[in-house]
Amino acid sequence: MALLHCGAFPFTSLNFSHPSPSVKFTRYSVKASSFSSPHPSPLLRFNVKGKAIPGDGKAETKESSLVVSFGEMLIDFVPTVSGVSLADSPAFKKAPGGAPANVAVGIARLGGSSAFIGKVGDDEFGYMLADVLKENNVNSEGMRFDPGARTALAFVTLRSDGEREFMFYRNPSADMLLQEDELDFDLIRKAKIFHYGAISLITEPCRSAHIAAVKAAKDAGVVLSYDPNLRLPLWPSADSAREGILSIWETADIIKISEEEISFLTKGGDPYDDAIVRKLFHPNLKLLLVTEGAEGCRYYTKDFNGRVKGLKVDAVDTTGAGDAFVAGILSQLAQDLSLIQNEEKLRDSLKFANVCGALTVTERGAIPALPTKEAVLNALFKPVS
Repeated sequence: MALLHCGAFPFTSLNFSHPSPSVKFTRYSVKASSFSSPHPSPLLRFNVKGKAIPGDGKAETKESSLVVSFGEMLIDFVPTVSGVSLADSPAFKKAPGGAPANVAVGIARLGGSSAFIGKVGDDEFGYMLADVLKENNVNSEGMRFDPGARTALAFVTLRSDGEREFMFYRNPSADMLLQEDELDFDLIRKAKIFHYGAISLITEPCRSAHIAAVKAAKDAGVVLSYDPNLRLPLWPSADSAREGILSIWETADIIKISEEEISFLTKGGDPYDDAIVRKLFHPNLKLLLVTEGAEGCRYYTKDFNGRVKGLKVDAVDTTGAGDAFVAGILSQLAQDLSLIQNEEKLRDSLKFANVCGALTVTERGAIPALPTKEAVLNALFKPVS
C-alpha cells in the first residue's frame, strides 16, 4: 500500500493492514456534511471526566452577541481527487470538522463572537482541534479532553458531483462521552444564541449532557438554534431517529432543516408544499429555515414566508455547506434578533447566509473552506459580467 500523507501528519500512525481490535471500521453512505454517532457497546463506555483545555482557553468574546455551539468536533480526511473510492484515492487532506464546531468557526470567521462546547480525545488530533479553535478566535473554555477515548476520524469519499460518503473510526469516540458534570454552564448562560444538533442525542452520556445544556440555556433566556442533521443509518431505526429528533423540537426558537428532513419528519410529506412545512412550525418557533443546496433557502415565520435564491458555483466538496449557512444567519441574528420580524432585512441576511454556503463548497474540507466576511461581501456585491 502506498504511503498516504495527510497535511502535516504522515499517515503511518494508522495501520491499515492490521487494525487494532479497538478500532471500529464502519461505512455509511450519506449526503449530509457533519459527523454522526453510532451506538457504542455499553462495555466500551468510559466513566471518566475529561480535562479542560490547557491554559485559560479563552478567546475574545462579546457576551451580548455570543453564539455557543454544542456537540461534536472531529478530523475529516478528504481525498485530494474526486470521483474515486477511498481505497483508490492517492492521498487525503486532513481537515477539522464536525457540524457544531463548523458553525462556531464559521461565525468567528465572519467577525462574530462564538464558543464551542464538546469533547475530543486526549491525543494529537484532539489538541490539534483545540488549536484550530484558538487560531480562529473561538472561545474553547467548554472543550474537554477524554483520556479514555480517541478523537473521532472520518474518511470522506468525494463523488464527481461533490457529494460525500463517510467512513468513521470510533469505538466510541470522545465526543460521545461528554458528561453533564463536565458542562460549562456559565458559558452557556452567557450566550445570546445556543446552537446544537441531534447527533449528541443518540447515545449516553452525551444525550443527558445535551438535554441539561439546552435546559440551562432555555432557563437563562438564551435563544435556541437547532439543526437536526439527520443521519438515519446511525439510529437504531427510522422511528427512533424521528422520535429522537422531535423529542426536543418544541424547545427551539430557530430551526434549520433540509428538504430530505422535511419528508422524513412528516413521513413522506412533500417538502415543497408550504402546508406540509407548516406542520413542523410549533407555537414557540420564531424562524424555520429550509435549505435547498444551490437553489438557496426558504424561510417561515408566524407572519410571512418566502424563498431566497442561492449563488451558483462549481461544487468541489459540499462538506460543511449547511453549517456555513447556519453560521451566516446566526452571525446576523446574534447582532440583531429583530431581523426575524422584518422580512426585508431577514431576506438580506439569508442572501448573506446563502453565499456563505456557496463559497464553502468551492474548496475541500469543512472548516478550511469556511469564508471570511470580506469574501462573502465581495461575492455578494461583485459586478455581474
